[in-house]
Amino acid sequence: MASNGLVLLILSSSFSLSEAFLFGDPRIYGDDATGYGPVFEEEPLDIVYTEDSPDGRISMNCRARANPPATYRWRRDKWEIKLMEQPDEHYSLVGGNLVITNPKQKKHAGTYVCVAKNIYGTVISKEATIKFGYMDAFPEEERDPVLVKEGQGAVLLCAPPKRWPYEVTFRWIYNEFPVFLQPDRRRFVSQSTGNLYISKVEAQDAGNYSCFVSSPIIGKSVFSKFIPLIPSADEYPTERKFPADLRVTFPDTTAMLASNITLECFALGNPIPHILWRKVGATDLPAGHEISMSGALLHLYNVQYEDAGKYECEAINSKGKDWHHNWLYVQSAPEWAQTINNTQKDIGSEHTMGCVAMGKPFPYIRWLKDGFTIGKGELKFSSLTFDDSGMYQCIAENYWGTIYANAELRVIACPPSFEFNPVRRQLLGARDGRVVIECKPRAAPRPQFSWRKDKELLFNNSRISILFDGSLEILNATRNDEGVYTCFAENNRGKANSTGTLTITEATSITVAPEDAVVEVGGEVVLSCSASYDPMLDVTFIWAIDYRVIDFNAERRDFERIMGAEDSGDMKIMNIQVNHAGRYICTAQTVVDNATAYADVKVIGRPGPPGVVVVEEIGDKSVKLTWSKGADHHSPILHYTIQTRDFWALDFEDWRTASTSPTILGASAESADVTDLFPWMEYEFRIYATNEYGDGEASVPSIKIKTWDAAPVVAPANIGGFGGRDGELILTWEPIQPWYFSGKKFGYVVAFKPHDAYDWWYETISDPETRRYVHRDPSFEVTEEDFQVREFQVKIKSFNSKGDGPYSLTTVIYYPRDVPTESPTDVYSRPVSCTEALVWWLPVMDTGTGLTQYIDGYQVKYWRKYDDTESGANRILVPGNANNTRLENMRPDSHYLIEVRAYNGAGFGPPSEHCEMFTRRPPPSVAPRVWRYISWTGKWLYVWWDHIEYDWFGNISFPLYYKVMFRKTGYITGPIYITGWHFMDFPMPQVGDFELEVRGRYEGGDGPSRMIRIRGKASVTTPSLSLASLLLLALCIVGF
Repeated sequence: MASNGLVLLILSSSFSLSEAFLFGDPRIYGDDATGYGPVFEEEPLDIVYTEDSPDGRISMNCRARANPPATYRWRRDKWEIKLMEQPDEHYSLVGGNLVITNPKQKKHAGTYVCVAKNIYGTVISKEATIKFGYMDAFPEEERDPVLVKEGQGAVLLCAPPKRWPYEVTFRWIYNEFPVFLQPDRRRFVSQSTGNLYISKVEAQDAGNYSCFVSSPIIGKSVFSKFIPLIPSADEYPTERKFPADLRVTFPDTTAMLASNITLECFALGNPIPHILWRKVGATDLPAGHEISMSGALLHLYNVQYEDAGKYECEAINSKGKDWHHNWLYVQSAPEWAQTINNTQKDIGSEHTMGCVAMGKPFPYIRWLKDGFTIGKGELKFSSLTFDDSGMYQCIAENYWGTIYANAELRVIACPPSFEFNPVRRQLLGARDGRVVIECKPRAAPRPQFSWRKDKELLFNNSRISILFDGSLEILNATRNDEGVYTCFAENNRGKANSTGTLTITEATSITVAPEDAVVEVGGEVVLSCSASYDPMLDVTFIWAIDYRVIDFNAERRDFERIMGAEDSGDMKIMNIQVNHAGRYICTAQTVVDNATAYADVKVIGRPGPPGVVVVEEIGDKSVKLTWSKGADHHSPILHYTIQTRDFWALDFEDWRTASTSPTILGASAESADVTDLFPWMEYEFRIYATNEYGDGEASVPSIKIKTWDAAPVVAPANIGGFGGRDGELILTWEPIQPWYFSGKKFGYVVAFKPHDAYDWWYETISDPETRRYVHRDPSFEVTEEDFQVREFQVKIKSFNSKGDGPYSLTTVIYYPRDVPTESPTDVYSRPVSCTEALVWWLPVMDTGTGLTQYIDGYQVKYWRKYDDTESGANRILVPGNANNTRLENMRPDSHYLIEVRAYNGAGFGPPSEHCEMFTRRPPPSVAPRVWRYISWTGKWLYVWWDHIEYDWFGNISFPLYYKVMFRKTGYITGPIYITGWHFMDFPMPQVGDFELEVRGRYEGGDGPSRMIRIRGKASVTTPSLSLASLLLLALCIVGF
């Protein structure tokens, strides 16, 4: 039975005669309609079932809340399962749950829905699928062995069997079960193909490998025949190098919104390649990312739409690089932006039902009524009938999913009734004001309204109107409008009336209005507000600033209500700041009407933030900014300042003043060039204005931009190195900081040559964090012609994708013939404290040549003569240009041996003669006791402390003097006074709290301290002479 007034935007289907019985069910409307239609509390879920499951049954759950209780039916692949008409040995219904016993794939796999029905309507559940999981076994054929040279890469193919579900995990068995291969930087197992990749095969990799496949959903695992991996030694005398070669790459990938995904990249090569990830066109990877498996896996967590884009992985080693990029797309299943709710409407009224869903791709909307399709888009009813009542379902679906929204539409009819909402018995209205008397009975369909005053029937005129909802409106009310008013409501079901009495009161008006004010920051102002009102009423004053009501309790530090006469509501604004400027509105409110007045408060202070900062032109070292002027807060702006924050800022507030052109940005400036920026650096900018009251609030930061790339301009620093053994030359440098990279694909070019050679050797380093390079060449060894050392010249430059930077200054390093042959002489040491000492020696000189450069440094070794072993001695390395150092972490009152020897790249030279030394005894472990006394005038503080008793035959060192620190509380340091006495006096601080700390200085170092606290503003009552001795006895010992 179709609705008379149903208008469908797009009609998707029509009703057949066989379906009409659904709408012929008896329903109850009006006041007797106490039940409700079905509402799902539990719906069926997707199930993966294996035929060898020990349960031998499937349960599809379905439960709906309804009054009267719902009955249930089930459909499979859109065909109803006739449980009552055609009993089946496999299907049974338990409550609303469908139980399938001994399921078979051909008969029971498919899509199921649950149908719940009662007299108010029918709803259909979400679709749920039953699929049968399986995993075939690997073929029984033997796998061919994999032959590979050591140092080369290898791939072992898994070739997994057919399966469902497709999602499985891959591992590899090594030689025997359950010994599994542990992936590392050199070995990787792809979770996409299952293949095992070894970037650089070593002899230890020899063995038998089997691919192990597990399905966590069906709980089944299988493994392949073993694959022998046979590495063989390379016939070349030196290990061969191979450039990075990406073998595992990720395809174009679509991720669901808020899901987690993993992208794979792995490369073969020798040396083992480094894997780097980047998002093309972005300065960094998304915030929710994690890189694992030594760079082979990029995990993106809680993926958002802004994470979509092109991703690139790059594999780098010293022989070359390889890269791969593909796209990540982000889509989402439907989500409700606007849904439907249970609705009760009057018969014959208009009604529109609509729902809105968001998703990507955009969802398609269709509708069901009592389980049958009725249209799509939006439903419109021009005149509701009882047949339009029922359960409606809005369905939104796209490729990624389907969602349902359920609601009941109930069409009702009843006579007018004022039982729950009568006309108010006592009505008040203000003279000369507008009075509205509400009349809102319960009625369906909408009744006709009429009004009487006393016994007079009212009609619409220039002052009196009967509104559409039945309310009575009276304009410019007077005393003559007082009386008894009755509302009459009537429809085709009956009629009713309700009465109230109207009284007219005096209108409320503002007698003293607040006045405009101009106030400086930090000042205060009082805004006055008084009103006249009807004496039978109470009045309340409400204040608002820019239409925001002021809460005097929560904002009591800024605003105060001044209590005075009943007709006054003055307000004080205290400690005014620029945010207090605005329009202040005073409202005198009674239960009948209100009156308002306003005043504008202007605050003179620091300027407000400038407008939006826009980056218009971007270069490699400069950008152009434009902005709009902000509020000057009634004090002329003197100039603007631009600040920058780059990618390497230490914290969120690490803003730095930028260089600009022009240098000074005057009050009229609205654009400027920011100069001296780093190329290929992410920046954001903000601007603040300054007037005579100080610096104003900064603007909202601009969007983040990245300057263009350029060739680097900074060379590596601290170039050094040394020669080792067997022609090994070690070169070192300090890596360039990342903000000087100036572009992508940054690296170093290391150039070196023997001093007497003409041609340079060049090596390219692709890793920007590298700080050391080792070159081996037997021809570099020292010959007889070189005497003791051989000189090498070294220079290094940086490069990126835009070009090369400048070379560093050429540095000379030395390759020694052998370890130093001389030992340091005249080693002398002196204790500084109980735990520290100083040691000196004469440098090593080669008596044959006078050269000292081939000495790279000295090793100082020290240990306790009788308590430690020499092998466990402390060691310190000292540069070759130094001949002294400080020894730390020594034991007090101990006998030490000290040894010094020179070293270079070839090793350590002979040791010096042992120097013997005794560390000093430690200071005492107890701090001196401290007393204090405040003078009777309260202006002087006297402090004295105990002498530490010294025992010539004891274990503590001799006292030298005392150190007294007098500092303000909360400060770390303060003035330090040194004295040999055990007392001092100070001027008594009058303001603030102070701390006084006393410690002894001993031959063995500083002893423990004792601290007392002094409170400022101290006042001591002047005592009589007879009380002086009592005051001295009252001195207290204070300490920690």
